[in-house]
Amino acid sequence: MRIKIKNELLLIDILSLTLIAIISLTPLKVVRIILGLPFILFFPGYTLIAALFPKRTQLDTIERVALSFGLSIAVVPLIGLILNYTPWGIRLYPILISLTGFIIVMSAIAWIRRLYILPAERLNISINIDFSSFATSSKLDRILTVILIGAIIAAVGTLIYVISTPKVGEKFTEFYILGEGGKAEGYPRELVVGEKGYVILGIVNHEYKTVSYTAKILIGDKTNRSIGPIILKDKEKWEKKISFTPTTPGKNIKVRFLLFRADQPGSRPYRSLHLWINVVEKKISPTLTPE
Repeated sequence: MRIKIKNELLLIDILSLTLIAIISLTPLKVVRIILGLPFILFFPGYTLIAALFPKRTQLDTIERVALSFGLSIAVVPLIGLILNYTPWGIRLYPILISLTGFIIVMSAIAWIRRLYILPAERLNISINIDFSSFATSSKLDRILTVILIGAIIAAVGTLIYVISTPKVGEKFTEFYILGEGGKAEGYPRELVVGEKGYVILGIVNHEYKTVSYTAKILIGDKTNRSIGPIILKDKEKWEKKISFTPTTPGKNIKVRFLLFRADQPGSRPYRSLHLWINVVEKKISPTLTPE
């Protein structure tokens, strides 16, 4: 059986547009990987090579395939670098649209250049599948062929599984305090007894599962207030302006912010932060008595 692809450039363009539609409309992860790998690693370089070398005799098959992979690896980072200096940045859809635009433009240039070449000199993609030789081959050859095909299928399946099931990274929780302006500055340092001090408390879950948190604020050794439970899904962020109120005067009083997890029972906090504050007695304005 002989399969002849008359216009592989049109097929590449259709597959690239199909990938955008699949990513935009469906959550099919395996299909994204199957189309995404050649979209990044092969299509850009192949269309560029097709535009530069439209004649079949200019490059042999191995050179054309090797250069397609090599130029794809060079073109994709270059497009990403250009996007980095644009308002869109290096994000999913700008990259998809930019690469698809590059592939379509290179395909159009290659197709136009092929129009000025004799049909016999144009690049044609054909695949020969001959099953008759398999039946007449020796038993050992048939066994080796089946093993080879099985190995290829297993390798492709393993690659898809590894990419679609990424290794779980480090598990941790972000726990931070910011000043009222939302920056790592402007923390309350001088307070009067009974005066509220304000900070922004933040928690970000990177534990790869839903976690229930509780936060406590201690001034000295006494609990000033508790916050929670705060239930966050993986990658979910919680940030809120909170207050604490000192009740006794003193210098260099330690204000501690402790974070606890419900799935880790015990009195030891999971994360901790602290501030140092000075607390003074409330000033009483002197009263003036008439003479």
